[in-house]
Amino acid sequence: MARIAVVEDEAHLRGDLVEYLGACGHEVEGCADARELDTLLTRRGVDILILDINLPGEGGFSIASRLRAQSEVGIIMLTARGLNVDRVVGLEVGADVYLVKPVELRELEAQVRSLARRLRLAPPPPAAAATPSADPPAALAPAPALPRWTFDQLAWTLTAPDGRAVKLTGNERVFVTLLVAQPGEPVSRDAIFRALGKRGWDPADRSVDSMVRRLRAKGVELLGQPLPIESVHGIGYAFAGPIAPAEPR
Repeated sequence: MARIAVVEDEAHLRGDLVEYLGACGHEVEGCADARELDTLLTRRGVDILILDINLPGEGGFSIASRLRAQSEVGIIMLTARGLNVDRVVGLEVGADVYLVKPVELRELEAQVRSLARRLRLAPPPPAAAATPSADPPAALAPAPALPRWTFDQLAWTLTAPDGRAVKLTGNERVFVTLLVAQPGEPVSRDAIFRALGKRGWDPADRSVDSMVRRLRAKGVELLGQPLPIESVHGIGYAFAGPIAPAEPR
């Protein structure tokens, strides 16, 4: 069975998940936020994380990206929304499974067992086989860092994981600044229009859509790939890629 950490700020749901998965034979602990998770990881190893996206402090996308850069821990992400852009970002930052709340507990446990098989987790050894001198398992096994995009506001550049950069115009810089502030989170058209100095969203004004088309064309021309800017139907736009801060100058 798997060693599991459930990272969920809603206490009632966290308790239900811990209780159910524990009853299924797994070794489970609950954490309310990233700080509690980090404290847990200093004490013992974890095979699988069940990770809520919307957490106080450090969000689920950031936690997943950070831990994926250090380990091969299994990651199951939970969200209250079914937006496709969340799924895209979740998978890009290293999630193995993506589930929408309210999650069916039997489905979640089935996903845990499936992920454990993929990770080839061995069943725990009998208690008699343990020896006091045995070294404790490492909390996290090192793994290659996850390649991420970088946005430099001062240089007005968006840099792809392979190091190639796109130079932005003034309006493009404002637009990208809004999106990368909350990667994976849709930014409304009204917020975008106001940031660009307009009174608010005007359905007849297609200037933002034209700007996005130009940005995507720049990505294809200069990087050989479109920029990870996704249209979110009925809302606006989102940055659907893992993003890192620019290096300090």
